[in-house]
Amino acid sequence: MDLLNTLVDKGLRRETPTREEALAVLATSDDDLLDVVAAAGKVRRHWFGRRVKLNYLVNLKSGLCPEDCSYCSQRLGSKAEILKYTWLKPGQASEAAAAGVAGGAKRVCLVASGRGPTERDVDRVSETIRTIKEQNEGVEVCACLGLLSDGQAERLREAGADAYNHNLNTSESTYGDITTTHTYADRVDTVNKAHAAGLSACSGLIAGMGESDEDLVDVVFSLRELDPDSVPVNFLIPFEGTPLAKEWNLTPQRCLRILAMTRFVCPDVEVRIAGGREVHLRTMQPLALHLANSIFLGDYLTSEGQAGKADLEMIADAGFEVEGTGEVTLPEHRAVGRGGCGSHEEDGVCGSAPAQGGCGSAPAAQAPVAGEARTDLVAVRRRGAGTDLAPNA
Repeated sequence: MDLLNTLVDKGLRRETPTREEALAVLATSDDDLLDVVAAAGKVRRHWFGRRVKLNYLVNLKSGLCPEDCSYCSQRLGSKAEILKYTWLKPGQASEAAAAGVAGGAKRVCLVASGRGPTERDVDRVSETIRTIKEQNEGVEVCACLGLLSDGQAERLREAGADAYNHNLNTSESTYGDITTTHTYADRVDTVNKAHAAGLSACSGLIAGMGESDEDLVDVVFSLRELDPDSVPVNFLIPFEGTPLAKEWNLTPQRCLRILAMTRFVCPDVEVRIAGGREVHLRTMQPLALHLANSIFLGDYLTSEGQAGKADLEMIADAGFEVEGTGEVTLPEHRAVGRGGCGSHEEDGVCGSAPAQGGCGSAPAAQAPVAGEARTDLVAVRRRGAGTDLAPNA
């Protein structure tokens, strides 16, 4: 297929595809899916080999959020029966992080619900970062605390944070459809603040909220322009009790095409499969490793993932290897001056919300085939941080 040959050549040269080419990837048929995966896989292997970076989420504060993000189980007015608790103490957070590191995670993502941190919150998280770094040699730490005020990114960097995550989630034109308590521009500003402070910026998207192909391409092109080191791709988890509970728009094939398009547009960036992979990719998860070079290990913010042991077995069975703490995630041209970091996600992203997705309404000609509603696969997290049960790692 000429399209795929062109996209591979561009990806190897770090050249941006056209919008038409990116849209064409999303419009490919299921009959061509393996060709699409193989082509994007060439770009992935060129820049990242067969390494898979493992990331581990620690939910520092769950629920009780004043923001109204429609996709989020922690949102204002959410009736989702999730865990709700206030800030973990630094020792508790470090203990939770150690479980992920023991399971093979190279990066720990510290997430807290809320609009953004107060100065006291930054103090608290800074102490937590220092504690984790002292007790887990070589671990990367990414913070995800919502919108940042001036000077806060610098303080987190001084405390030892390597990265900051704040997702764009969906296109600028549809952002107001999913959130009214802050703006798309607010999110862009926070990513820029992280960049300016010398943190490795992590920013991604949520797919499956009813968005059009154009919305998906818009947000991925916007991410390319922002130039984060890491792009988490979340797939909406339609939690009962949230406004998007009925949005079951994704199939495994659709998810793979979205990941492939993201890889072609962001060829040399850490693309992470974040929240919702078990729910929507299901038995096709191993194929996604040919597109993304990073995943979350174990559970997410408010939902449970598959067993950490199963994640490791999947990686090995698919012919990939876990990236070691001594290995640099990013290609040399990106890692120079960035500490070698990759980045960070949502209910699976060091993002500022749990695995949930974009918005908008797809034109009839491009509407994705609706996936079967698999509410049986949406398991609320009842173990790990904030509970007395052992974490999944």
